Amino acid sequence: MNLDGNQASIREAIDAGLLAGAVTMVWQAGKVLQVNELGHRDVHAGLPMQRNTIFRIASMTKPVTVAAAMSMIEERRFALNDPVAQWLPELADVRVMADPSGPLEATVPLNRPITIDDLMTHRSGLAYAFSVGSPLSRAYGSLMFRQDQDRWLAELARLPLAHQPGERLTYSHSTDVLGIALSRIEGKPLADVLATRILNPLAMSDTGFAVSHEGRRRAATMYKLDEGGTLRDDVMGPAPVTLPTFCAGGAGLWSTADDYLAFARMLLGGGSVDGVRVLSEDSVRLMRTDRLTDQQKAYPFLGMPFWRGRGFGLNLSVVTDAAQSRQLYGPGGLGTFSWPGAYGTWWQADPSADLIMLYMIQNLPDLSADAAAAAVAGNTSLAKLQAAQPRFVRRTYQALGS
Repeated sequence: MNLDGNQASIREAIDAGLLAGAVTMVWQAGKVLQVNELGHRDVHAGLPMQRNTIFRIASMTKPVTVAAAMSMIEERRFALNDPVAQWLPELADVRVMADPSGPLEATVPLNRPITIDDLMTHRSGLAYAFSVGSPLSRAYGSLMFRQDQDRWLAELARLPLAHQPGERLTYSHSTDVLGIALSRIEGKPLADVLATRILNPLAMSDTGFAVSHEGRRRAATMYKLDEGGTLRDDVMGPAPVTLPTFCAGGAGLWSTADDYLAFARMLLGGGSVDGVRVLSEDSVRLMRTDRLTDQQKAYPFLGMPFWRGRGFGLNLSVVTDAAQSRQLYGPGGLGTFSWPGAYGTWWQADPSADLIMLYMIQNLPDLSADAAAAAVAGNTSLAKLQAAQPRFVRRTYQALGS
């Protein structure tokens, strides 16, 4: 078995100047079969990508926060169907938009309270600025993370919900809100909650909301393709060495390929890895079980038919029909689960093949309408970059004979 061919699309993107570098990993049946260290974590400084390079993992944070919540549910600190207003009274009297595209002032009352389950499945009615239309989008765009979690939540609670809780899935700040709930229930910062319940037991020493001074030297620079298809590196500051004022449970973690592999192995192994049990099998089963109704799957996800052959558990996408899913999203057997990050970090665990794959890059996405139009029109630079990861996945499966 030779996995070297799975590097080709990534090297092409690097050689074309569309990607600074990547770290990829293939694990199967208890062994790391391959680690690719390609390109640079900082092009101008000439610093190569390395296996221990630290990445902003964005929404790959979400399953970690949910896993911590599940460990608290096991202790009966709360239940999935509990109203979150017990700990987040700011959300007790939130209103709902009468028309999703109408004025913010035209609202109706809640049909029922927002629950913990709603937060874990993005069915709360909360949103992101890029997941809803105006004028709600503009209102979300004014939210500032550079304040403490209580002030941020108070600002969020003044905005109306996009729809009634439980009605449909809208990708959102729900996991950030869940993180605040965990912090209040435990009476400690979310960083400590995640460290105690997930990161320390799994020896994820390079994962957190900040990095060490030594870790900053290993952190990957964030890049962005400008309008001319050229990489820019002036889009984000250096990795923080002190905790941010607001530790966002939906997107704030930094991590490495090996650290996240430990987390993915825990979920694939039913809650334990290397003799360490972090979650019960029942908790992991809940996370990996589709919870969407057929009606909810009929709604596009960020403009895509995301739920074709797939469902959504507790912040994990889950393959429910491998043949249908493969057509749009590449190989992965029944029950394959994943959740990516906006900066290009990606992973999936395939129980049918006892296989975990990780793909780590740092590219700031363009979520504008112009970027979407360029992709549809066949912008070759953008297409080559976007094709690198799915080709890596397909070629890996081909080499493994799966």
